[in-house]
Amino acid sequence: MDIQGLANVYKEMGGFTAKYLIDAVECALKMYSGESTTVFFSFTANLIATGLRSVIAEFIKRGFVDVVFTTGGTIDHDIARSLGGKYYIGEFDASDVELRAKGIHRLGNVFIPKDHYGPFIEKFTHEVLEELCEDVNERLEIGVRELLWHIGSKIKDDNSILRACFEGRVPIYSPGVVDSAFGTALFTFREVLRTRGKNLVLDVLKDMKELSEIVHVSKELGGLILGGGISKHHLIWWSQFKGGLKYAIYITTAIEWDGSLSGARTREAISWGKVHPKAKHVTVYGDATVLFPLFLAFLYAKIGRRSRSVKV
Repeated sequence: MDIQGLANVYKEMGGFTAKYLIDAVECALKMYSGESTTVFFSFTANLIATGLRSVIAEFIKRGFVDVVFTTGGTIDHDIARSLGGKYYIGEFDASDVELRAKGIHRLGNVFIPKDHYGPFIEKFTHEVLEELCEDVNERLEIGVRELLWHIGSKIKDDNSILRACFEGRVPIYSPGVVDSAFGTALFTFREVLRTRGKNLVLDVLKDMKELSEIVHVSKELGGLILGGGISKHHLIWWSQFKGGLKYAIYITTAIEWDGSLSGARTREAISWGKVHPKAKHVTVYGDATVLFPLFLAFLYAKIGRRSRSVKV
């Protein structure tokens, strides 16, 4: 059976997640059918600790993403893995006391040696910033997107998301950037810089200015959201200023009955003006490491690549 045959079987199967996955693919095909939709894409950092990292990088390279929203942890994992940091397949039930004694961080069933995480990220970040600030007399002001593109320009790994965004000129925004090892490295570097009479200023409002301009020039917006949290909210928050997303696809394991943003389904965003009342929208429940590659396989069978509608 080829991939289109499998998609047809899923569609005929009808039940539970299979139905909504195919609904999501059909929504995406509609979203990508013209050149009028600016596509926002958000995802959480835990996914970048898995093999989905290279899948997401390829998705960006194929032109399916106009703007990325993600967390500071994504930057951590992308840098660490780009530098050769070792991530291992483990078990949820492993002893965390034993892992700590061995210097291993556990992220679900992913094991990350301590020495392949924080120290990697800090050393690399300090080296990049040292070079960036070399010719600065007193003060360097830079937006988060600008900084992330610069970081991406220094990464040589083909599987890097930051590199893919830099090379494709895809804006990448991380409103919670300081909540990360990368953010801590920015802080420690600034403290060192201050001893030399210089300063580093991260201008998050500059990113908001860029986003407002992207939203303003866009004809309509579409959103593909993996997981929840600040990445999801920043995406839908900015969508309200264009009358809401015209296309919205959520892939999530979170439930809505606790009232959390992460668990809120697409329809709840309509009440906030973040999804258009007449939008094509679908919420797919399940693990993104399983569902997203299937979603892309079905999508790529119809559309292999896309010309982006927004360029910065």
